[in-house]
Amino acid sequence: VKKSKVKQSKGERDAAASTAGEKEKYGEYKTVSGYVINRDISNYTGMVVINVGSDDGVQPNMTVIADKGLVGNVVSVTSNTAKVQTIVDPASSVSCIISTSKDAFITKGSINNSGREIRATYIPTDAVLVQDTSVETSGLGGIYPKGIHVGTIKEVVNTKNPTDKYATIETAVDFSKLDTVLVILN
Repeated sequence: VKKSKVKQSKGERDAAASTAGEKEKYGEYKTVSGYVINRDISNYTGMVVINVGSDDGVQPNMTVIADKGLVGNVVSVTSNTAKVQTIVDPASSVSCIISTSKDAFITKGSINNSGREIRATYIPTDAVLVQDTSVETSGLGGIYPKGIHVGTIKEVVNTKNPTDKYATIETAVDFSKLDTVLVILN
């Protein structure tokens, strides 16, 4: 019997370690890991294609996460790929809460995008938003489970009309460097 040795590249080892860390952090979820195989993060769209699909149990509207936090949700699948709308996509909206105060609001992708910026809108007039505060999913809206890290408040903009107040949030995930993801199956 001949034994063969399989060499793993540093990148593959790092990706495997990263995926192991993600699985540990989100252990309460049943997940399948995948790699980004195509990326279209521009001013007009925020889509990625990953190398897992219906053969792996992936279906539309499933949540996609990375080691740092929320990536987005599956919009379409083939047998071995899935298209994911990221949270920086201008058509994306996520129901969020501030980790400390539990004040709720909606985040939307923005057109003028560095690839890491979303905007918080529909902020209650009595809500207190503080720079560098952590933001997570609220669990409302039916797609994203509660408690997944979304990002950090970078700027709060008060307008003449208090109902138009908004905040800029830097996403936890750097979409220009995104390579490994987990799809939540349950």
